Amino acid sequence: MLKRPLLVAASAALMLSSLAGAQTAFAGPTGPTWEPCGDRQGECATVEVPIDWNNPDGAKTNITIGRLAATEPQNRIGVLFVAPGGPGVSGIDTYIEGVDKLQDGELRKRFDIVSWDQRGVKRSSEVRCSAELLEQAPGDFPANEQEFQDLLAYNAKLGEDCRKNTGPVFDFVDTISAVRDLDAIRAALGEEQLSFYGASYGTQVGQQYAELFPNRVRAMTIDSNMDHSNTSGGRYIETASEDLEGSFNTFADWCERTTNCSLYGQDVRAVWDGVHAKAEAGTLTDPATGTALSAGSLRSELMRAMYRPEERWYGLADRLKALSEGNPSVTAMAAPAELAENSYQAIWCDDWSWKVRDFAELQSYREQAEKVAPHTKISPFWSDVTSCLGWPGEVSNPQHELSINGAPPILIVKGKYDVATPTAWNLAVADQIDNSVLLEHDGIGHGQYYRNACIVGHVEKYLTTLETPAPGTHCEAVYPTEPPAAATASGGPAVRPAHAA
Repeated sequence: MLKRPLLVAASAALMLSSLAGAQTAFAGPTGPTWEPCGDRQGECATVEVPIDWNNPDGAKTNITIGRLAATEPQNRIGVLFVAPGGPGVSGIDTYIEGVDKLQDGELRKRFDIVSWDQRGVKRSSEVRCSAELLEQAPGDFPANEQEFQDLLAYNAKLGEDCRKNTGPVFDFVDTISAVRDLDAIRAALGEEQLSFYGASYGTQVGQQYAELFPNRVRAMTIDSNMDHSNTSGGRYIETASEDLEGSFNTFADWCERTTNCSLYGQDVRAVWDGVHAKAEAGTLTDPATGTALSAGSLRSELMRAMYRPEERWYGLADRLKALSEGNPSVTAMAAPAELAENSYQAIWCDDWSWKVRDFAELQSYREQAEKVAPHTKISPFWSDVTSCLGWPGEVSNPQHELSINGAPPILIVKGKYDVATPTAWNLAVADQIDNSVLLEHDGIGHGQYYRNACIVGHVEKYLTTLETPAPGTHCEAVYPTEPPAAATASGGPAVRPAHAA
């Protein structure tokens, strides 16, 4: 069992100037006090920061940080800050105590790998809510106006419960506050500039750090990007559904040309359509358990498989074949572990403001999604919009287009299709960052650094030498040819959990 890191008070004193052009300064003569944590030679400590960065002399909270020392200290460049995903994923669990690709590659040789538990997450004032109330979350897309209103009322009740059980940090878990914490960590470690890798939600942390502190960026790779400029819930759901459909079609084409895929020789789209139609009609039974399988649950299984083709596509084909034929020998692939408590929703709803007038408007979003996704219908991430409707409190960090001035070249990495951070989002971010270079993976999946050796080479070269790929560089897709012997411990950034299956 991995040991919980000791929380040691840092001797750093942290200050903040005004919001506009703010610069966080480290005023203390010494950095954090480190203690061993985990069983992978990690060290953990805490850095004290203001709960409200607009009131730096007010109440404080501790942010838990962790590091793995560079394995070639004679060639050490500095610190590589690796942003946790989610939102709500523990950076300590993922990058310091867990098993991750960054721990054994070229980057670990040249950098100390540093990550943290973002405010509101696990060891850093975790968002806590009533377990009984969390279990009452509506699981299906609202079917009428009454269910829509019930959802809003539930979100309001849950949010107030989380505020009561979490304390004052609850209202300050937005990404801007997390970015200021990151700059405080940088200062406490004595680093003049920041080298950064972030995937999934971690890209939003990177984007907004570069926006606030452009001169403190040495190098930044943002991989599989969030687009925080999108104010349309309909467009959000449509683009997520578009890439779920594109990913599924790529899987179907792969299976139809891959002889050891269990659906080889069949029309994979027709198999899926038949199984999905039964689920929508309420007549699909999971043969492994004898329980009914909803269309939403089926789509969630499909989406999870699209995160990591190399690990999950063979299993997905087996699962669809079993559901089609009623074979009880193949069970569902295990869902990723849910986040502790309710960090995801609290952070998400402090960052995103959605305006949905009524059920009719929400239903129109679904109808548009089904037009661009005739097979897969709608992404399970529709709940990223609905989970914030009725949520209490003001949005601290509302959507806006990025304005980054004075940062060095930023490397943006995207896949052809990505069910968690679609192509449209990545291209929008690239358009918003003038001094950026786009590196494209022609395959699919989430977290391209974890999917493709060509991407790895370009990312590591850039972060170590500051040399970016040539504009227009593509990395060829490489699809699996044999079932995996076993799933790897870390195949990339954590799945962003849908609030409903």
